[in-house]
Amino acid sequence: MTSILTNIAAQSALATLRTINSQMQNTQEAVSSGLRVGEAKDNAAYWSIATTMRSDNGAMSAVEDALGLGAAKIDTAYSGVEAAIDVVKEIKKKLVTATEASVDKAKVQDEISQLQDQLKAIADAASFSGENLLKATFVGSLGVTLGSNYYFGAFSVKDTKTIVTSFVRDSNSNVSVKSADVVQTSEDILFGNHTTGPAWGLLDRDLAYDGLIYEEGNQGWILKTFHYDPNWTVTDNGLHTDGTNFYTRYDGLFVKAVDGGGVIDKGSTTISIMHSGNGSITTFDITKLEDYRDDMFGADADPNLVLDVFISYADRQLAKMANVASSLGSLSKRIELQSDFAAKLSDAIDSGIGRLVDADMNEESTRLKALQTQQQLGIQALSIANTQPDSVTQLFR
Repeated sequence: MTSILTNIAAQSALATLRTINSQMQNTQEAVSSGLRVGEAKDNAAYWSIATTMRSDNGAMSAVEDALGLGAAKIDTAYSGVEAAIDVVKEIKKKLVTATEASVDKAKVQDEISQLQDQLKAIADAASFSGENLLKATFVGSLGVTLGSNYYFGAFSVKDTKTIVTSFVRDSNSNVSVKSADVVQTSEDILFGNHTTGPAWGLLDRDLAYDGLIYEEGNQGWILKTFHYDPNWTVTDNGLHTDGTNFYTRYDGLFVKAVDGGGVIDKGSTTISIMHSGNGSITTFDITKLEDYRDDMFGADADPNLVLDVFISYADRQLAKMANVASSLGSLSKRIELQSDFAAKLSDAIDSGIGRLVDADMNEESTRLKALQTQQQLGIQALSIANTQPDSVTQLFR
């Protein structure tokens, strides 16, 4: 049937051309944007997942920045501790030099004073973005606690700083930011301060003349110290004895031994702690050995015993500073590994999003070329269909 009112062939050709044009538009959008799922209408599930993961990846990028900031703080603190260790080593050398009787102790002290000032300058300078991990202001009680043993209260006083390490979304879509704590105690910093009383770090801690910390695990006994007695005799084991009790040297000071074997008597403790105002690594003065001697050993003792105390104390604090540097180094390595992981995780998320929504340009270019050919054929078919009514006029000639 031929009709001048209804051209079924043209309608069919037009519908086909519309479909081709629609497909061609989608393909051109995919080619221009690089996305096969650019809007929710393209694929609601994939679009939703991609949108969420892009948001998480943005948070991961912020975590990477935070890790970089944390690494800078740790590296700055590590550099400070490393420099301080070198200075304390030099102080220890000066103390050993001062043990020589002919050495002018005043001149040696002049050199030590410069090194002491340098330690303070190092601690002050080891700051990044206004945060200094080598100094802390503690809050809480400070003192000696009597329990099953005597404990040095400084261990319980701490300050905590946090460093962001990761961003996590669990299976229930709960998000959280993970962080690592940098716990600062008097064993982890160089200089300390306290809001309600005395506090100290490794370099401003004064010698406890009436008691010494004997560390065991994370805590320690406060060992009672004894003044040197010139009537003591020396045993074959190098211990001193008054004929009844035995005394051994610990950190240069005399503490009681269990027996002639030299094992420290942990039962001989004290809660009477007196700190010297000038007994720390950064404040001692070797021109005042007699004053220290009177406090530590008694007026009858050799003042050079005090040099032994300071040498031993400097050596002990050096070991603790090495522990601080080791801890900072371990934390720096952890941050470095976490930073590498965060970068790889971000790349993996990008790759995963791409698999869901990115367009395959090889496929899209092939499809576009085919659609262009189909479009041309569709236009030609529509043109042919539109010429069919013209044949009706031939019937009336």
